[in-house]
Amino acid sequence: MPNKPPAALSQQLQLIHALQRQQMELIETHISWILLSGDTAYKIKKALDLGFLDFSTLAKREFYCEEEIRLNRRLAPELYLDVVPIGGSVDAPLLGGLPALEYAVRMRRFDGSAQMDVMLAAGQLRAPHIDRLAAVLARFHASLAPADPASAFGTADAILAVSRQNFEQLGALLGDGGARSTLQALQQATEAEFSACRPLFEQRRHDGFVRECHGDLHLGNIVLLDDQPVPFDCLEFDPGLRWIDVINELAFPMMDLIHRQHGGLAFRLLNAYLEITGDYAGVALLRFYLAGRATVRAKVSAIRIGQPGLSQADAAQALASGRSYLDLAATLLRTRRGALIITHGLPGSGKSTLALELLVRRQAIRLRSDVERKRLFGLAALDRSNTDQDIYSAAATRKTYAHLQQTARQLLAAGWTVIIDAAFLRQQERAEFGQLAQQMALPFVIASTRADAATLQQRIRQRSALGTDPSEADIAVLEKLASVQQPLSPVELAHAVVFESRAGSNGFADLIDSWDRLDSLLAAA
Repeated sequence: MPNKPPAALSQQLQLIHALQRQQMELIETHISWILLSGDTAYKIKKALDLGFLDFSTLAKREFYCEEEIRLNRRLAPELYLDVVPIGGSVDAPLLGGLPALEYAVRMRRFDGSAQMDVMLAAGQLRAPHIDRLAAVLARFHASLAPADPASAFGTADAILAVSRQNFEQLGALLGDGGARSTLQALQQATEAEFSACRPLFEQRRHDGFVRECHGDLHLGNIVLLDDQPVPFDCLEFDPGLRWIDVINELAFPMMDLIHRQHGGLAFRLLNAYLEITGDYAGVALLRFYLAGRATVRAKVSAIRIGQPGLSQADAAQALASGRSYLDLAATLLRTRRGALIITHGLPGSGKSTLALELLVRRQAIRLRSDVERKRLFGLAALDRSNTDQDIYSAAATRKTYAHLQQTARQLLAAGWTVIIDAAFLRQQERAEFGQLAQQMALPFVIASTRADAATLQQRIRQRSALGTDPSEADIAVLEKLASVQQPLSPVELAHAVVFESRAGSNGFADLIDSWDRLDSLLAAA
């Protein structure tokens, strides 16, 4: 038998049915109803108290409607209009009427087929959309003020409390013993990861990375308007779930992509975001946050199972979804062994193109020397350097490679595969990274890109004309580097893979033998 709704919820249901009779289309979530009329949407919060949210009174629902407008106008001002009262009676409601029986967030309606989750399922979500989303999030996070140090937001104790609350609520919602056993094992793994990360939680808070974020950034809460990603539906009901580490925010769309079997896109999103922000230190917390996001989605599925009037088929689907999220959370927390891959080649040979293909295939983290060199000297990726600051001197190059090595060490220690996208034309530079992998007992591969002279020159001219690449190498630089490069030694060739770049080719996907050799080298090591 379906659960009987409480009195306040029953009254709301009358109201919803009456609004439907006014030719409104209904969409229902686990905590709200959205009524569509023409080019407008009205979102009404359910009179629920779920512990982690409380919409049980009219005053609370009005407050959280106002919060929803405030928060979402940061990212989607074109969608969020105002809060409207609903007067009249539950059987004959009047939008804008007073006294208010209910409140609704009024929004500009958009095409649901443009939501990122729908587009992904339809095979219409492309890599440029992911890159644009990374840029939107990087700009948004940069615009936010850090949490007040006097607040409890982002403390290790607060993070642990949220995690434990999720497990307590899931335990109450899950009925069978098998699920409870799975949940207990997952909680133990989560708390072990938390303990390993505890010092960094406090450091991140101290460094200002806890900010008032979106809070609920799964793919269903991002719509493409004019082909640009627009996040909407910020988490309004609990500031503690919104004032979070920016890496926690990024973990949600990443987890969603991984759950939907698009891990390559998840790591494209991560790398594009990191390239803009330089926040590689936060990656050490990523597994904890990815698993936490999967656990939250399992809880949402469990709540859905208990909704009044849910069909058996929908309940079975929600149960399967919840279990798949729990399985993913457990998988994400398993200890992994990374690897170190460095590129090698002249300007224009395709190193960055290959590194991008590699990070998608291996779900790895890329460090680009052109970007990190500029970051070290206070420049953005596409800024042009000048003669006042010789960022390509021998000393600047040593500084850059030392920074790449230090950052790579931290990422490798956290269990991630790392790709260093740099020229590595000197044997000593390659040897230093090979020694790093050896010290950490990790696989080491040199991915060497090659192209003929005409192709190199053509690509450099095209790149310079477009001005959309961090590299500043011109034909003169190419000729100089070609004359001083040190070829791979026989010892290096034993763990190197050659990717021959052909004129007119935009990538390396069809070089099956090269990819097979790379996979075998990583597996053998």
